[in-house]
Amino acid sequence: MNRTVLDIKDVPTKTQMITLSFQHMFAMFGATILVPKLVGLSPAIALLTSGIATIIFLLITQFKVPAYLGSSFAFIAPIIIASNGGENPGNAMIGAMAVGVTYGIVSLIIWKTGYKWLMRLLPPIVVAPVIMVIGLALAGVAVDMSMNVNGEYSFLHFSAALVTLFSAIIFTVYFKNILSAMPILMGLIIGYFYSAMIGIVDFSAVKEAAIFEMPDFLIPGVHYEFTITSTILLAMVPIVLVTISEHIGHQLVLGKVVNRNYIKDPGLHRSIVADGLGTFVSALLGGPPKTTYGENIGVLAITRVYSVYVILGAAVLAILFSFFGKAMAFIQTIPTAVLGGISILLFGIIASSGLRMLVENKIDFGQNRNLVISSVILVVGIGGAALEISEAFSIEGMALAAIIGVILNLILPGRDKDTSLFEEDNEVA
Repeated sequence: MNRTVLDIKDVPTKTQMITLSFQHMFAMFGATILVPKLVGLSPAIALLTSGIATIIFLLITQFKVPAYLGSSFAFIAPIIIASNGGENPGNAMIGAMAVGVTYGIVSLIIWKTGYKWLMRLLPPIVVAPVIMVIGLALAGVAVDMSMNVNGEYSFLHFSAALVTLFSAIIFTVYFKNILSAMPILMGLIIGYFYSAMIGIVDFSAVKEAAIFEMPDFLIPGVHYEFTITSTILLAMVPIVLVTISEHIGHQLVLGKVVNRNYIKDPGLHRSIVADGLGTFVSALLGGPPKTTYGENIGVLAITRVYSVYVILGAAVLAILFSFFGKAMAFIQTIPTAVLGGISILLFGIIASSGLRMLVENKIDFGQNRNLVISSVILVVGIGGAALEISEAFSIEGMALAAIIGVILNLILPGRDKDTSLFEEDNEVA
């Protein structure tokens, strides 16, 4: 039986603090900077806000939950839609703030009523296909980034994407130590070195950058006008249906890793509002929405070091690193093809995790009800269907698919009232 090296409240030595905190920072690093790179936001701000959001999470959960918050992949397509293809990033920040507020509302309801109503609202037959949509709807983006330069096919760039992709696969499948918990970072590193060797990396930005620079903040009222529209809200807020389910899943898995019941203590309402406040503050500064990271849960499981102080150290390192101008400029030189190669694996894993959820929950597709719900969600989401009542009111893609899925689950006959995503019987206190 594996023995705990450092428990939740154990204080590490200085050497342990430095090495283990760096380990957690590197585990989240690749995914956290990839999201802003894909949607046109600042990687430095993403790092800064991931550290701030993690500290907020630790404070609200009373330093009982060793979780790290990084950039959420679920919001990539909604950010692109809300920001009009990246032309108005402030719109996406307004939407992300609304997401944070929605988290707060849900946490308040859970605090007062428990959480089982949420599980009945979001059974696997709804959540799993929407997760598949999140990955598959971005498949074309990943492939285009991998193969094309200015709209034209490039074998040289595609080779860099393939080297990145297969490097990440190798670390995912064949490595069993700490490196297996950070395949995204390792894939990016190897893909970058290969790209430099074949001459598709432009280092001029690194030479021009200062050693220390302020991140590019995106603050409402300063860098953009704060205007809430239904289009912004409908592009972003419905994705909460999926991300809250993801959050609960992470809390349950993390609880099993560290031998705690986080649904009861500190309570699901606390962790959800902490996640929401982290997202809200991130959006105020110009960062993407946040979520607890499976990569860091993997590091906890491998190292058996559960100390919240190590997570706190990683958060502080991320904040400090965001002001390192040379490093941030270096990140900007990562070729699009390298990001595309890693995106092929990442988006595919997201879609496959939805499929795995269906399998693990033994969803019977012999029942027409299940077949109808999943089919409609997949086609509406991947096909990019849009509901436009007016110029000021439109909802499309995965947001529309999620809403339709919830409605179909509620109105179609044969719903199992006891169906839930997770086998957890304890109500939130």
